[in-house]
Amino acid sequence: MNYADKLFLKEGKDILAGITNDGVTGVRPVWSDGTTANTIAKFGSITRYDLSKGLPITTLRRQFWKGAIQELIWIWVKNSNNIKDLPLKIWDSWADENGSIGKAYGYQLAKKIEFPEGFMTQVERVIYLLKNKPGDRRMVVTIWNNEDMKDMGLVPCAHTITFSVIGGKLNAVLDQRSGDFLAASGPGGYNEIQYATLIYMLAHISNLDVGEFVHLTVNHHIYDRHIEYVKELIKIGEEFNTNSDMPKLVIKNDVKDFFDFKIEDFELIGYQPKSKSNKIEIAI
Repeated sequence: MNYADKLFLKEGKDILAGITNDGVTGVRPVWSDGTTANTIAKFGSITRYDLSKGLPITTLRRQFWKGAIQELIWIWVKNSNNIKDLPLKIWDSWADENGSIGKAYGYQLAKKIEFPEGFMTQVERVIYLLKNKPGDRRMVVTIWNNEDMKDMGLVPCAHTITFSVIGGKLNAVLDQRSGDFLAASGPGGYNEIQYATLIYMLAHISNLDVGEFVHLTVNHHIYDRHIEYVKELIKIGEEFNTNSDMPKLVIKNDVKDFFDFKIEDFELIGYQPKSKSNKIEIAI
């Protein structure tokens, strides 16, 4: 097991020992049959990675890392809020008849704002600061906007990332209000693959080394219909208790402009998952 696998086991066990929300009012998600999607939850999960040692990706269950990066590119590079720009089906349940997810995700990153450095998007400003003022301690990007919440197909889960350059290394903290442990936010899962990759991308175009990635998930939960699968993955992890390195993410091409990144620029070396990725039901 690699470091992300070990964190997956620990976090999975911690959540399973947590508190269920069965019967609690105000639970939003439902399963496709209309049943309330209850969870077992833990408050305040924090994982930390040294990205120089590899990409945080679990091998206990096959992760579709290319899909994760394609979604990241859709939001951060294309600044899109339309599923027609995304070669995946994962957002279809939250899009309208025109393919829009409303004023969410890429919509917020496409907004031009008048910053002290000029009129630009949040992403453009971070890139400017990384290249010109890397010691700046105000490199924050957020897609949380209370004013636009009523017009969002889905309110962002991972909503704010703060960057900090120390000793020539780019570090970042991801703040996530809510996380589906199995499908998205668990150690070495979809969200961590995405935002660790984002750090690699920004470091690459800024001539910086990658540093640490810290991931905070406020409400970290396992859905009731995922519990048995999580237990199965924990069993797999306990059977494969030997140490291994995290796979290496390689940016193959000499990309100069952040907004030129595409999925073909990435290669993952040394990824050998221990089990296939069984299809799981997503609460909506």
